[in-house]
Amino acid sequence: MAGRIAAVLRTALPDGAVVDVRPAAETADATSYDTVVLGSAVYMGHWMQEARMAAVRIAARPPRSVWLFSSGPIGDPPKPDEDPVDVRGIVAATNARGHRVFAGRLDRRRLGFAEKAMVLALRVPDGDFRDWDAIDDWTRQIAAELRSLSPVAAHHPIATRGP
Repeated sequence: MAGRIAAVLRTALPDGAVVDVRPAAETADATSYDTVVLGSAVYMGHWMQEARMAAVRIAARPPRSVWLFSSGPIGDPPKPDEDPVDVRGIVAATNARGHRVFAGRLDRRRLGFAEKAMVLALRVPDGDFRDWDAIDDWTRQIAAELRSLSPVAAHHPIATRGP
């Protein structure tokens, strides 16, 4: 998702905008960026540890603007339909301008034994449930807000992803 968000930002922002994609674990200092879009997969209702730690680092030295996204609900309709447990605190700590939850994907082949047992017991469906149109629309909204904030903020965003 972060790669797609970055691609949409590159096309929606003015020429010369710098858009990087970095793993959350490698996001040590975001102060050189004007904007951060931080996302995480959601497991068992929580953001991944690497993304939570990136949020802590971002909160300590925040850029001008932060947006957050979560990827996790699966199925049709996606379940669960509530926000991740820890996201409210992350939004507050990073002073995020917004948070969106997007449906995710599940590939059982990538799961460990305990995770496979859990998805089997809960009858969780395999598949890719991501809504790329919704992700693109949200990203274009971010770009529009960045363009309205200042010319500088529209030139140095970063899309950061979880593991």
